[in-house]
Amino acid sequence: MGQTSIKKITKLTPMNPARPGALPPNNPLLETQRETPKITPKITLSCCDACDSEEKPAVVKPAAPQLSCCSSCSTDAPTTAEQKSKSRFSFHFISSKQRLVIAGFLAVAAEILDWFETPSLFPAILALLAVALSGVATYKKGWQALRRFDPNMHALMSIAVTGACLIGQWPEAAMVMVLFNIAEFLEGKSLERARTAIQELMTLTPEQALVQQPDGNWKILYTNTVSVNQVIRVKPGVRIPLDGVVIRGNSSVDQAPITGESLPVDKSEGDVVYAGTINQQGSFDYRVTATTQNTLLARIIHSVEQAQSKRAPIQSLVDRFARVYTPIILTIAVLVALVPPLFFAASWYAWIYKALVLLVIGCPCALVLSTPVAIVSALSVAAKHGILIKGGSYLELGRKLQIVALDKTGTLTTGTPQLCDQVTLTERYAEECLELAAALASHSDHPVSQAIVRAHPTDTSHFIFEDFTALTGAGVQAMLNGKQIALTNQQHLSARNNLTSELGKTITRLEQQGKTVVILSEAEQLLALFAVADTIKTSSQQAIAELHRMHIHTVMLTGDNAHTAAQIAAQAGIDQVYSNQLPEDKLNQIEALSKQKVVGMVGDGINDAPALARASLGFAMGGMGSDTAIETADIVLMDDDLRKIPQFVRLSQATWNKMLQNITAALGIKLLFLVATLLGFGTLWMAVFADVGTSLLVVANAMRLLKFK
Repeated sequence: MGQTSIKKITKLTPMNPARPGALPPNNPLLETQRETPKITPKITLSCCDACDSEEKPAVVKPAAPQLSCCSSCSTDAPTTAEQKSKSRFSFHFISSKQRLVIAGFLAVAAEILDWFETPSLFPAILALLAVALSGVATYKKGWQALRRFDPNMHALMSIAVTGACLIGQWPEAAMVMVLFNIAEFLEGKSLERARTAIQELMTLTPEQALVQQPDGNWKILYTNTVSVNQVIRVKPGVRIPLDGVVIRGNSSVDQAPITGESLPVDKSEGDVVYAGTINQQGSFDYRVTATTQNTLLARIIHSVEQAQSKRAPIQSLVDRFARVYTPIILTIAVLVALVPPLFFAASWYAWIYKALVLLVIGCPCALVLSTPVAIVSALSVAAKHGILIKGGSYLELGRKLQIVALDKTGTLTTGTPQLCDQVTLTERYAEECLELAAALASHSDHPVSQAIVRAHPTDTSHFIFEDFTALTGAGVQAMLNGKQIALTNQQHLSARNNLTSELGKTITRLEQQGKTVVILSEAEQLLALFAVADTIKTSSQQAIAELHRMHIHTVMLTGDNAHTAAQIAAQAGIDQVYSNQLPEDKLNQIEALSKQKVVGMVGDGINDAPALARASLGFAMGGMGSDTAIETADIVLMDDDLRKIPQFVRLSQATWNKMLQNITAALGIKLLFLVATLLGFGTLWMAVFADVGTSLLVVANAMRLLKFK
């Protein structure tokens, strides 16, 4: 029953191991890690048992991944040795759950004996046993808090139980202590869902892999012993053990655990595969690019852990308020106990009892739990949907987003040019012209040439070209059967006076649509015209439409010319366009937009990094994005799908609503019972149920975020 202890995030390591420079095979760090045992990243939502301060407790590495819900304190966390030599007041022969059950029976028995007015000695003995069984840890934590002059919920509860015993309310003292510990137990069980949400990611990677040996044979090895550049074979229906690049075979892979993509992705030679994803059909071999500690999945888990450190502003505000709130409640309780009897001759017994009720009701555990559980639940569910948020502060800011600025290539568009138009200029068949163009283009690595090759994937090796020449800034040409075959642009043809006015108009029209035009010619005869363009993603159009429904203004910042920029913006539905933008121009535009509104910048390249850093929220494309862009951004979209941005905004809004609901419920219920107590209607029983019920209510409400879609 406390606030979240969290770690500070540093940076997000590169997400695409296949890109050059991301995780080079000769990386000395990887070489030293090859034979080290597998270390599972530790996720903490720790629950410090001592207090509710913001200082971090000493960290003890758990034997298994742990997600705890904790308030921090300066109290040292127990070490293994300390755990072995527990206090003599701990009951070693029974578990904590068994002690709590026995204490509950003893407390009920004390209540029954008191109800039948038996001699007070018997209820007192049973009550003391119940307190001893269930309350030793609470007293210890309360004493540590009081010793530091930092009273917390355990201190308030310890004082309340002790006071109840001193005034002879033995059964109520026992029930208060037992119910308080039951509340802590139930809250821990409730937090299992948040714990499971993150730990599910940790169980995705198989422990063993089928690895090719130097002699060519295959052997099953533990994944933590597999090094970079070794070859692994993946059979149908199994999980991929490590990141790598396919070198033989093809299949379809379910990447939902990593990117949140709903449909399987086809994989063939040269494609990247990720640890934890599921091979659905077909068998393939791939070369390892990252060890167990450096896979994309491991980095995602580590980033989710670190993301808890960047606390949301409202979370920090609640924590600061709780630190002031608890001493105020303690002061009010002291005044209630002393002032009426001393100055108004009131009953000491009655007013001390009211003071004890105030202490229990004023316990701040529900208030402290109102925000961190919601934040961690939201970060966990976002990671499962392929949205990596680097901190609670960014999660909260998302609901305020007013403008989204987007790069074009690789962000709004696929980033890979495609053949869009073909116009046949002779009586030859269109398929024949495309085959000839693809055969000639296959000898060039220019993006336009490769787009034509992809449009005609069948074998063209029967074309035997001679004297192949790359024309700088113009295209390519070669000799085929004694005739010169060329694939060149408009400027090259114009220089040779081979361009008619009608063809010129067609080319101009296509170029105004943002397309690059090349013409296939044989000797002096023009055969066909091809238009290539970087096409817009269907998901981009859907994302922009959804942002508009949220009343978020959209802006495109691109280095492309005005014609291309305007065409893409029109297709996507972008509100405002800035073309011919250099990196410093993008930065200046973001600075100007950020002066009055909350601005998000979406990009994937190194040239986008300055603007990503300056924007209120930086979104990077996790698949195609450069390492610099990914490390600079605040949110990473793992599958390069812009529809994740409105999904992130909705999650931010839902998280904010849950936190407000929790804070309102925690303070409102406390205030209601405080007033009832001062008016003479409060009892210790009522106080405990108010405290326990409110705490469980805010935890359960926050857990509803795990069902967010």
